[in-house]
Amino acid sequence: MVNASSDNNNLNEKLIRLLEEQLAHSNQQNKDLSKKLDQSTKQIEALTDQVRHLTKLLYGSKTEKSKYNLPDGQGSLFDDDPAFSEPEHTEEQSQQTISYTVVRKVTSKKRNDSLHDGIEVEAIHHHPKNTVCDCCSEQMIEIGSTIVREEARFIPAKMMKVQHIEHAYECKDCKVNSAQTAQIKRGKAPQPAIQRSIAGPSVLAKVIYDKFVQYLPLYRQVKEWDRYGLDTNDKNLSNWVIRVAHDWLLPVYERMKELMMSKSVLHVDETYGQIINRSDGKSGQANAYNWVFRSVPSQGPIITLFQSALSRARSVLESFIEGFSGTIVCDGYSAYDKLEGVSFANCWAHVRRYWLKADSKNGRMGVKFCDDLYRLERQFKHLSPSKRRKKRQKYSKPIVKKFLHWVETSPFYGKNALAKAAEYTLNRANGLKAFLNDGRIEIDNNPAENAIRPNVIGRKNWLFSVSEAGAKANAVCLSIAETTKSNGVDLYEYIKKLFTDLPNLSIQQNPEILDQYMPWSKMIQAECSK
Repeated sequence: MVNASSDNNNLNEKLIRLLEEQLAHSNQQNKDLSKKLDQSTKQIEALTDQVRHLTKLLYGSKTEKSKYNLPDGQGSLFDDDPAFSEPEHTEEQSQQTISYTVVRKVTSKKRNDSLHDGIEVEAIHHHPKNTVCDCCSEQMIEIGSTIVREEARFIPAKMMKVQHIEHAYECKDCKVNSAQTAQIKRGKAPQPAIQRSIAGPSVLAKVIYDKFVQYLPLYRQVKEWDRYGLDTNDKNLSNWVIRVAHDWLLPVYERMKELMMSKSVLHVDETYGQIINRSDGKSGQANAYNWVFRSVPSQGPIITLFQSALSRARSVLESFIEGFSGTIVCDGYSAYDKLEGVSFANCWAHVRRYWLKADSKNGRMGVKFCDDLYRLERQFKHLSPSKRRKKRQKYSKPIVKKFLHWVETSPFYGKNALAKAAEYTLNRANGLKAFLNDGRIEIDNNPAENAIRPNVIGRKNWLFSVSEAGAKANAVCLSIAETTKSNGVDLYEYIKKLFTDLPNLSIQQNPEILDQYMPWSKMIQAECSK
């Protein structure tokens, strides 16, 4: 009996151990399945966010205006700020159709298609064919007139051949009476912008204006020039642009760069381009880049400069800003970091876009923090830098502090849009605080993005640059075009004056002459203003 009881106890113990092992194994399986379920749930959430985002890009509004949590009677925060509503022109976004609302200013004019004041007027008078009275056959007298309509007449441009003829003069008396050789004087024609070329300053200015303001590629300009009476081809036009950009626009560009590097705040951005014949051996399909650098209004006349490069490496930025010391306002690209003598201020517009993509309650909360900062910025816009800094310290700083604390303490994790927005914000927290301590620094990098827009629009028409020299000429011409626009100068009149005057001035020996030809100089403002 004792042995039987002992055997039963051993059997029970074995059964218990077996059941415990099975239970432990089942618990482990449950943990593994639960972990896989959590991973699958996070993956589903990320994919759902991605599908929602792509669906919004495809079918939804392309603006960044706030359309939620607005008090009764209050419009969108960005309705009266069209510059902010423009998205960043990355490769992805440049393929989208941008929709926006145009707020028209009410004026006294009844028609939108009215002619400018001061334009030449031609009056065409219409009198009756017969001014004899049908009743009494007496001559009738005029009692009044009425303007029944006004219409615009277009007079097409015309081509003209200009011949520069140098006349020589000799003294006949000296020739007859003097033993010495008679003196001869000869008139001196001005130097051309391009030696041994038929293109005069007005033609060269028109080619550049049409390409960089009207976005008309050179091969399409050929037909227009032929209609005017000039027989040429797109290769000639390209050579003209490259030559005058190097000879006469580049010195102006380099002087602008010297002035820009003496400032302490810059906006920087970059966008892709394409160069077919590359010196680095890469395919013409590989992306090249155009960098844009822009000064701020609080430090004098606005200067916008483009730099063509084969890459977006940090070395490109370092070489361009050599000698610069101060703050660079930029996006979150890794090249904008760790440069000696340079601090970086990050862009709140990029932060807002990340939270806008997280289309959820927390995403809308993040956007609201950004909207509150922008609402204050509009109020501080016209203040001096010192006053703007004080206002930001008092009103904007608490919002930034509360926002960053909310992001740090909220359980945002995973790979969904919300987690990416939180990570992007926290990784750039120091750069996002920079605008609070300096009134010259803008809250975002939109000025640079707006300046780079002509390059984005232009590349859809220009398609590519064949050579690096052509890409450099494009960058120089774009720089002159954007800087003149910012300073209220007509590009066509400005570069026509440069091509007329500079070939006859000793700018290499006396570079200080170029200061008189900066777009903001008194002479240029008087002669070339819009």
